Amino acid sequence: MNIKENFKMAIDSIFANKMRSFLTMLGIIIGIAAVIAILAVGNGATSEITGTFDDLGASTISVSLSDEASSSDAFTDEDLKALKASIPAITHISPDKTIRASAKSEFDSRTALALSGTPDMQYTNQTMDSTLVYGRYFNQTDYQDAKNVAVVSEDTAKALFNERTNVVGETLQLSGEAGNNLRLMIVGVVKGTFEDLQGSFDLSQMPIYLAVPLTTMEKLNPEATTMDSLTVQVTDKEAIETVSTQIVRLLETRHNSLGKDYYTATNFLQALDQVNSVLSLFVNFIAAVAAIALLVGGIGVMNIMLVSVTERTREIGTRKALGATTGTILMQFLMESIILSLIGGIIGLVLGILLANGVAGALNIIPNITLTSVVLVLLFSTAVGVFFGIYPARKAAKLDPIEALRYE
Repeated sequence: MNIKENFKMAIDSIFANKMRSFLTMLGIIIGIAAVIAILAVGNGATSEITGTFDDLGASTISVSLSDEASSSDAFTDEDLKALKASIPAITHISPDKTIRASAKSEFDSRTALALSGTPDMQYTNQTMDSTLVYGRYFNQTDYQDAKNVAVVSEDTAKALFNERTNVVGETLQLSGEAGNNLRLMIVGVVKGTFEDLQGSFDLSQMPIYLAVPLTTMEKLNPEATTMDSLTVQVTDKEAIETVSTQIVRLLETRHNSLGKDYYTATNFLQALDQVNSVLSLFVNFIAAVAAIALLVGGIGVMNIMLVSVTERTREIGTRKALGATTGTILMQFLMESIILSLIGGIIGLVLGILLANGVAGALNIIPNITLTSVVLVLLFSTAVGVFFGIYPARKAAKLDPIEALRYE
């Protein structure tokens, strides 16, 4: 008997007992659907996080000063110039300082986070957008002369100036925790920080943001503006490890601190690798737990095939008496087991894709269903059919034809 005939007999047997066949496949359907949904949503979430890290700057390096270092080891303007001149791959470099203060205009007052650094902070700062809507960013002259200028976000402009966004030329007062005050003129407005959060957050409770030259902020709070951290952007993320090493070595040389580990350079790629590792471990663990349902489904297939062998004992005896070989009987029942598992796998795959899209839609992410996952699922369901179908098929094939014909 050829494969085509075995296939036809298997299909006839499955559809002759539709409800029993469906219940047999149910474990496989649930297992496959769960695995596909978990992998699709998990991979989609991983892609979303990876994209977020890319937006934050996959080519960004954070340089920090250890607590053991003294004030003489802090970064200086000369360090920034030397790093930029010595390492061509560096495009922008700026200190990264944030001071909590109170901002007040003639219309309103709000809690503010004042971000300060060099003019390069327009590109290294990950909190405020770099896209200018009105005016300009503070420049090198503003920085060197410690001019009282500021760049605000559109959110800040709306909050402090009665919903207006073009507030270039307006002034605001910045008050520090020590009671010092600065009168700042707004020279630029960048794209809003909280545009994507509207509808989810009460923006009136969110702090406002403004960017100010570090030299200007020193007037407000000299102690809080010590350069103990830098943010560096490089031209190519492939060179980020090399540049990180060069930065640390150059700083150690300039501050005579070789081997003291005062300076640490970390990058988003390292953080991304760690996040991806944790997410992959978590997703794979949950998928492995869900795959237990496949084993239960496989046992169900084996159980029903054993029942089928018992029910069809006389049929097996008749076929053997008419010349069917052991191999033919074996293939007949093995084919039926494989088809049961494969049909269950296909149904589970479709349900898994629908479930993944539903869950991903609720989480506002895009499910990642790969061709590899689909192929592996179908191969796995087929393997379940083979593995759990061998024993019943062998039992059927080994039946003695005379004993089988006597079976009642």
